[in-house]
Amino acid sequence: MSLASALKASDVTLLPSKRDEDWKWTDLRGLLRVLPPPSQPFTGEAPVGPFAALANLPIHVVNASDPVVIRSASVAPYVVALHFAALGGGSHSATAQIEVAEGANLILLESYEGDDADYVANLDLKVTVGANGRLERIILAADGANGVSVSTADVTLGAGAQLVQTVLTDGAKRQRIETRVAHPGAGASVRLDGAYLLADKRHADLTTVVEHLGVDGTTGQLTKGVVRDQSRGVFQGRILVAEGADRTDARMGHHALILSDKAEIDAKPELLIFADDVQCAHGNTIGAFDEEALFYAQQRGMPEDVARGLLTEAFVGEVIDRIEHDGAREVAKAWAAKGLGL
Repeated sequence: MSLASALKASDVTLLPSKRDEDWKWTDLRGLLRVLPPPSQPFTGEAPVGPFAALANLPIHVVNASDPVVIRSASVAPYVVALHFAALGGGSHSATAQIEVAEGANLILLESYEGDDADYVANLDLKVTVGANGRLERIILAADGANGVSVSTADVTLGAGAQLVQTVLTDGAKRQRIETRVAHPGAGASVRLDGAYLLADKRHADLTTVVEHLGVDGTTGQLTKGVVRDQSRGVFQGRILVAEGADRTDARMGHHALILSDKAEIDAKPELLIFADDVQCAHGNTIGAFDEEALFYAQQRGMPEDVARGLLTEAFVGEVIDRIEHDGAREVAKAWAAKGLGL
């Protein structure tokens, strides 16, 4: 069951539903009673996306196209801006293949854009990072309020490879950004960060699965979210340590603020450990503002709305400050300030 198979067969019964454990909070079958017709080819000027000016190679995909293939063998950091736009409604699927050669260094600045039309968009990415290669992947998702968007990345790492990823999103009518990593151990390292800022009736689902398959691997995760109005945030993080994957070090944290009585957060952090000599931990906190910090700021003459905005910015800023690419980090800060009304 997947959105890609449902679109290919034009069959809503192939959509994932709340009966599927991994999709119970992002029910597509209950939402989409009829699949929209295929999106029309886009003939206007392609939007450039937020990262185009930062890239050695900007790539723009509107309403899907032929498969995108990106291969990097550059030892020096090479920057690709990959922008997907859904314009004019309808439904479409896109595919992308990302290959980072042994010892190469790729910075992938990935972005999503949607207009006000009703649309259904699916993206499948296949990513390989060769031995001692490095991929920094930064995703900024700005889907339309009426859009349904699913992005799934399957990542395979070689020995000694590095994956550093940050997902930033303000959601959609339904949105899921999923990353699945085959981790070989063998000195490879993974960092999966994320931040979601949701308002109105928007929905965002950040799902990750990391499978540690060999000895001496590390994974770190930090996700932070803020929901208000009637929005809904979903975090699902699963780290599996296979039998024999000794000396694995894996840590996961999800922390969120709920700023409205009608907003909702569903979180499911999981550690599945089948090895003995490991260091693994996870944490999950969901709550409202720290009233003491808010009172402290107001006592020093700061208006309540300003104090709330700055405290929220500091809360999600921990994720944004970990972005290593300077230009992308500045784009992320501007995104957060806009989303928080600062």
